[in-house]
Amino acid sequence: MFFVYKGVDVVGKEWMKWIIPNESKEILVSSPEVIVLKNRQEILSLATGGGNDFFEVAYDIEGMGRVVEATVARCKNGLVINYTEKYMRRRDPDCMVIGDNEETDKTYFRELFNKTFDEVRLQTFEWLKKQKLAVLPIMVGGRETGYHGLLIAPGNTGFFIGGLADLQGILSTEDIPSGFQPRAIIYLAPPFRHTHFNSKQVVVHNRKNNLHEIFSYNLYPGPSAKKGVYGVLLQIGEKEKWLTLHGSTVQMVTPYENVTTILHEGASGGGKSEMLEYPHRQSDGRLLLGTNKVTGEKFYIVLNQGCSLKPVTDDMALALPVFQKNGKKLVVADAEQAWFVRLNHITHYNTDPRLEKLCIHSKEPLIFLNLYGIPKATCLIWEHTEDELGKPCPNPRVILPRRLVPNVIDGPVEVNFRSFGIRTPFCSREKPGYGIFGILHILPPALAWLWRLVSPRGDANPSITDTIGLTSEGVGSYWPFATGKYVNHANLLLRQIVDTPETRYLLFPNQHVGVWSVGFMPQWLSREYIARRGAAKFHAEHLLPSSCALLGYTPTLIQIEGIRIPEWFIRVENQPEVGTDGYNSGTKILYKFFKRELPKFLTPEIDPLGKKIISCCLDKGKIEDYLNLIPMTL
Repeated sequence: MFFVYKGVDVVGKEWMKWIIPNESKEILVSSPEVIVLKNRQEILSLATGGGNDFFEVAYDIEGMGRVVEATVARCKNGLVINYTEKYMRRRDPDCMVIGDNEETDKTYFRELFNKTFDEVRLQTFEWLKKQKLAVLPIMVGGRETGYHGLLIAPGNTGFFIGGLADLQGILSTEDIPSGFQPRAIIYLAPPFRHTHFNSKQVVVHNRKNNLHEIFSYNLYPGPSAKKGVYGVLLQIGEKEKWLTLHGSTVQMVTPYENVTTILHEGASGGGKSEMLEYPHRQSDGRLLLGTNKVTGEKFYIVLNQGCSLKPVTDDMALALPVFQKNGKKLVVADAEQAWFVRLNHITHYNTDPRLEKLCIHSKEPLIFLNLYGIPKATCLIWEHTEDELGKPCPNPRVILPRRLVPNVIDGPVEVNFRSFGIRTPFCSREKPGYGIFGILHILPPALAWLWRLVSPRGDANPSITDTIGLTSEGVGSYWPFATGKYVNHANLLLRQIVDTPETRYLLFPNQHVGVWSVGFMPQWLSREYIARRGAAKFHAEHLLPSSCALLGYTPTLIQIEGIRIPEWFIRVENQPEVGTDGYNSGTKILYKFFKRELPKFLTPEIDPLGKKIISCCLDKGKIEDYLNLIPMTL
């Protein structure tokens, strides 16, 4: 038992028994006050400065005076967080830097700032020593992994602490093991954004033996409380040869009680959270498949009874080796305890009654971001904070604990289909773009791997600050959060695909199909179609090779409950406003993008099979060439 540590009485300080670096203990010993948080109620009280209706998270910064980073309003249904700067309302895709000297394809701190991280690291520790601190032990990846983490944060950042607690799960006093040794420690120092980093979002990852340090120099939880922990899991998996996939998972139960499981992957804005939602219906119950932006025509379908949904994962799907056993299908479980749900598509009352009910009449106070919040009133999830007058923030969010989600499934599930989503722009003959996707494509496994290598961010991405043109989110679509080598992740993804031959692959667009504005209806309707097919195989005569080989196959017919989807939604070149000319222009854009992104994977470390697949694409191979490299289960 410890009594005195460097001249300070530490009787009763539980953290003295933890196996954490001496630097961490010195921070806690030196702090004027340390609270070890044990439950959600304590955290929410801390977030409002001790139960206030309105609270400002502010710091006195030399040369700037008092800077308010964020405000917290206590509403009837939870805490509403608003950032004073528009820039802070979305994740900066370039915020991660690497503070250590281990192998990485990311930018080193020393490269970006012309000095080592050691000096700033020590300055961070010295700043923390002078603050009243809150300490939070957490799980990392849920109970399935057995990994733990620790947050050391200023006491006025309760909303950030609460977000991390909800997302990862509080490790209660009873659950903290003897000899508690966190695999990751997050240090939070918001003022450094202004004093050291030109007011930019910066998150520094510092890998030290079996400890992964994360230094969060901003208060937006996306890059650190959520994706920072994701980076820890990816780093562990890269060493241990397993993956945490960037995808939502849902079990669909048809009206005939057939069950099909889809894992939907993709870059930010690719429809992961939307895959867990029911299709948005019109006031008369119909589904609006699309609106022709040239003619104004609208196309509706009537679907009286859709599938019921049982959510499994929202964003991070653990694929631990212990799950896979000897099966031929991928098996995943949720790596999170809550979901960071984007609400930009909820623009008015009754858009998504299920989600609105969960948020407005929540059984527990929730944490909302970038929404209007009036103290003591109810936060309405269609009232988005405005970035500018008349321009709503595109990234309103709610952190939704899994325990509040109806029909949620705990534990591992077998995956029947892995789909990939991409935001697609308007495309016509006069204004060509890459929006040449039909509402559903079936991909050979080799092509499915290539799509995960290039992971296009797509059109008008609402989640990040940089969305110009067709850009890549990087391998697995989780690359912005990874700290290692992209070729290692490419190889792991390829081995995973080869080792699970009975899981099949789909591709969904969202926002546009040619000249038709469609929102997320393609994946919602395709989901209904796929679920009703169940385990039925696709026969060769029911599939047509896409005119663009990168898009695999399209079904010859999509019919749901007797309703046929018009062929121009399936094969975009048949839209008169697009035609062959517009389609071919879109094909060139896609090939240019693939040819820009793929060569970097051709390193000596690439799997030989992967090298053949990439070469096939660079040589504009045909669909059958991809099938010869990895057979496709129909």
